[in-house]
Amino acid sequence: MTNRVNVLGVGISVLNSSSALEAIAAAVRERRKGYICVTGVHGVMEAQDDAGFKKILNGALLCTPDGMPMVWAGKLKGHRDMSRVYGPDLMLEVCAWSETSGAKHFFYGGAEGVAKLLVEKLKTKFPKLQVLGTFTPPFRALDLVEEKSLVAQIAATQPDILWVGLSTPKQEKFMAEFLPKLGVTLMIGVGAAFDFHSGRVRQAPRWMQRCGLEWLYRLGCEPRRLGGRYLRNNPRFVLKFLGQLTSIRKHPSP
Repeated sequence: MTNRVNVLGVGISVLNSSSALEAIAAAVRERRKGYICVTGVHGVMEAQDDAGFKKILNGALLCTPDGMPMVWAGKLKGHRDMSRVYGPDLMLEVCAWSETSGAKHFFYGGAEGVAKLLVEKLKTKFPKLQVLGTFTPPFRALDLVEEKSLVAQIAATQPDILWVGLSTPKQEKFMAEFLPKLGVTLMIGVGAAFDFHSGRVRQAPRWMQRCGLEWLYRLGCEPRRLGGRYLRNNPRFVLKFLGQLTSIRKHPSP
């Protein structure tokens, strides 16, 4: 397990892109089951109102610093090597590593057709990538027939990594529930990476990502869907984190 930084009671793993990849490679090599959450302000704030979800984040094999505020929190605690481990970038880095390691993949999530399009795009970039299948879930909990179908598909293919492309907190709750049921080593929840890499949604420019302004770009692209989330969570996060920094409000270490 990596060191963690306490951000409002959520343990964010002290990582950068290379150490995250090393941890994933080691887990696959050692067949160490676990799920990985890529976590930013949205996830941390969802956890403030949902103790069960906070427990899921803190029970993850890794809880990567997906947003720049998580990185800044780590640096304030003295972790100078900590940097953003962004879900879409992590997916590409793991796929590149898989071409030589032989790790096998399965993709779960996205709207109809997105997972298959994603695989086509990834195979263009990584011709040696081994993809064993995809599964597009409905926009609700799986029923018993669908669950049995997924379990059977994973049992038949035995992937090393199952990528989950749902929204937060849905994807994290899915991983925590289904990890014991599925014959897979790692589950990695990467949210919008499915849409980004399939070409369905445009990514923010790199300079906005580095400055912590990706939320503003995404808000401009999808104001109706994301407006409530960002306008509610971002100010609350700033106030709560300032309270933690000044010791006005204590958040127990995870």
